Amino acid sequence: MKQLSVTKKENVDLERPVNKLNKKIMFQRSVKLLFSIVLLAAGSNAVAQEEDGAHLDPGKQHILADVIITGKTTYNEQTIVTYSELEKGQAIQIPGEEISNAIKKLWKLNLFSDVNFYVSKQQNDSIWLELAITELPKLSEAKIQGIRKGKREALLKDLQLTKEKVVNENLLTTTKNYVANKYKKDGFYNTKVAINVIPDSLNKVKMVINVDKGDKVKVKTIKFTGNTQLTSGKLKRAMKNTKVKAFPNPLRIFKSSKFVEDKYKEDLTSIVDKYKEKGYRDARVTEDTVIYDPKRNLVSISMNIEEGHKYYFGNIKYIGNTVYNNQQLNQVLGIKKGDVYNGIMLQKRIADPSKPDGLDLTNLYQNNGYLFSNINPVEVKTANDTIDFEIRIVEGPIAYFNNITVVGNDKTNDKVIYRELRTRPGMRWNKEEVIGTIRELGALGFFDAETIRPDVKNPDPASGTVDVEWNVTEKGSSQIELQGGYGGGGFIGTLGLSFNNFSIRNIFNKKAYTPLPMGDGQKMALRLQGSTYFQTYSLSFTEPWFGGKKPIQLFTTLSHSKQFLYNFSSRDVDRSKSFTISSITLGLSKRLSQPDFYMRLSHSLTFQYYDLNNYNTGLFTFGNGTSRNVNYTVELSRDNRGRNPIYPSSGSLFSVSAKLTPPYSLFNGVDYKNLGNQQEYKLRNNTTASVAGTNGIGIDPGDYIDADGNRVAPENWQNAAADQSKVDQKKFNWLEYYKIKFKADVYTKLAGSQSHELVLRSLAEFGFMGAYNNNRGLVPFERFFLGGDGLANYALDGREVIQLRGYPNQSLAPLVNGTQVGGTIYNKFSLELRYPITLKQQASIYALTFAEAGRSFDTFKSFDPFALKRSTGFGLRVFMPAFGLLGIDFGYGFDPVEGGTQKNGWETHFIIGQQF
Repeated sequence: MKQLSVTKKENVDLERPVNKLNKKIMFQRSVKLLFSIVLLAAGSNAVAQEEDGAHLDPGKQHILADVIITGKTTYNEQTIVTYSELEKGQAIQIPGEEISNAIKKLWKLNLFSDVNFYVSKQQNDSIWLELAITELPKLSEAKIQGIRKGKREALLKDLQLTKEKVVNENLLTTTKNYVANKYKKDGFYNTKVAINVIPDSLNKVKMVINVDKGDKVKVKTIKFTGNTQLTSGKLKRAMKNTKVKAFPNPLRIFKSSKFVEDKYKEDLTSIVDKYKEKGYRDARVTEDTVIYDPKRNLVSISMNIEEGHKYYFGNIKYIGNTVYNNQQLNQVLGIKKGDVYNGIMLQKRIADPSKPDGLDLTNLYQNNGYLFSNINPVEVKTANDTIDFEIRIVEGPIAYFNNITVVGNDKTNDKVIYRELRTRPGMRWNKEEVIGTIRELGALGFFDAETIRPDVKNPDPASGTVDVEWNVTEKGSSQIELQGGYGGGGFIGTLGLSFNNFSIRNIFNKKAYTPLPMGDGQKMALRLQGSTYFQTYSLSFTEPWFGGKKPIQLFTTLSHSKQFLYNFSSRDVDRSKSFTISSITLGLSKRLSQPDFYMRLSHSLTFQYYDLNNYNTGLFTFGNGTSRNVNYTVELSRDNRGRNPIYPSSGSLFSVSAKLTPPYSLFNGVDYKNLGNQQEYKLRNNTTASVAGTNGIGIDPGDYIDADGNRVAPENWQNAAADQSKVDQKKFNWLEYYKIKFKADVYTKLAGSQSHELVLRSLAEFGFMGAYNNNRGLVPFERFFLGGDGLANYALDGREVIQLRGYPNQSLAPLVNGTQVGGTIYNKFSLELRYPITLKQQASIYALTFAEAGRSFDTFKSFDPFALKRSTGFGLRVFMPAFGLLGIDFGYGFDPVEGGTQKNGWETHFIIGQQF
């Protein structure tokens, strides 16, 4: 049996690395065919013999009886024969084009490293062929070494190195070049990539990609020539991405001096744009040179600037406008004749891509239905240093929303999404409403806010319609809080469950439990907390669309807490002495349409019941008794913070609220001023035994007692002291007060791209609690306590805890006669600089640094808005859908706590589940 075609047959060594074998493949493909022709052209010297010794006549037509596949292959034999296009019964000539074409077709499949044809049998005019092939190996596993674990998965995904992929020389070369170029684009010019291919099992190999990024190429110098109107310093500042290597600069935290070619080219454009902002329309970089020093891994950049002349705006004429007159358009454009030419500003006033909801001419039309409008500024005349413009406007027809669809919601029911959409079929196209819908969907918390995308489809100017497909990505919306810690003299355990996309209508539907009934956008939260001396339970439920037709939010909360008297020294619990608080809240919140869509008006009614049972701790003047708190809260707020509620990068939250109790003292007829002068409120011996007075005279049970602690005769009861516990029990039987609060929370983007935006958060808060009746006085409940992380485990007196980092928790409450009481008025200011490390769906992480100042005061007379407690520090926040917000802050307090004399210094705060 003789070989008919192809070169010498390679004996494949399965133990030899595939990349070494594949280096010969391209050479084989070209040489084998040449050798085949030479061998076949040799006539009888290259002719195969039959098994019986007969000769094969060159050039004779034969009938192909069969093709038998030999060699190790995982492919179907008939499939291989089909690809060769050889068929049983066809006439073939040896040598001839049929065999040559079959070889070419099999090589083109890029599946084999060797292809050989043999004559295995000849009988009369019939001939049997053997096709001996060797497959290229397939990939069983791919690994990357030399880069961080978090980067490996993404890079493997980009390389598409999936199992069963054929490993050939082309794959190895492409992979190597892709990885090297990827890191070179990121500034790692010395990146080296080596690929090892290791045999695994039969015809399977493992690929190990070793990456050595090396050091980043840094910028040594940037020099300019030809610039006379703008200094080199201004031009360097215009280069946002390319910075000179220098000593650590505290003002440049998030920008390095690495050289990235693509970013450098962007900076060349930024330099020209900087000149255009100053009136130099013709400015250009005529020459730039980048010299690389491989020994020091540095580049030196030099460029020559041609500045040109300074220009001014001339006449600006509008053409094609019918919807808005020239005056209206000029108000938006904001450019007048004689202003210094600013090409960048002109373009932004026409259409600003960096502000999708900004005020520009394009959005002016787009927000009024003119989706198909087109606005183009054209220079029509340049005389000396003045440029005249025509702003040509094609208004087009009004567009209306046609089909509105949503994709990507696997758990959330369609109705929950559709009711939040401001883009409804039949409505005029309005870009502002499209942007607003993105914010609304992001605020739900059910979807990855960074991936919400409206796709405009089928825009048809002829019919004036457009379809919008909303793309959302579900994320985990339920959270669990499970924590334990030591505090207040004992162990405290907490279990919290929050279901933020609940479906209460399916609570009795067994099939809906996957694992819980979800999808209707309702919120339910359960929280349990306890220790050896207290327990607290709370259950809350929120229906965002009460009635299903309007965005009226119904919310209710039930809570119950009980504390037993605890001795912190002996750690004994006296369960015969307790303090119980039970409360219920019911509220409604309505989204308003005026003055804009971000306004919300909320109302809530709360009832709290305080029950003291032999609880004499000094917290109140009475140890036995009850208090009731019925209050109504009204709040007006405007919230247009960015679409990502975890990391807002723009917008603000403003709110003002009033919490009011009924003014009982105006109609209950009680004279609180003289309450202590009434007989029933005089101090008496309430024990069952006689006691000695300060003068040594006994005081029998029921006797009156004066302010000095001596017995008072019954007929002289007016001289007895007031029983303060009874007086306060009467005063606080029904709590009476009002509270006013204001909050301004503003987010400003300072720099960065959408996924890495440096954001400044500016916060101001103010709170005041007053009394309707000064004779009744301020209640000891509901007061403000500043300091610490802003978290409260439990609050016996309904206190509000306000965060002010750098100080111990609630340590900035004012002191009265040496005892800490809550403030009745406070103000607080905070600046927080945030930078995201990642905003991915699995986890959002951002770093922050802050400066804060605030203080609370016991009365309005002592209020001094400038006598504040100051702090600064830094921290980290991690948000995971399953666990909520986790964080840590390190704060430094510059001032002493209330009653202290030394500045507080460093404090560490752990944040769990706090508002963003």
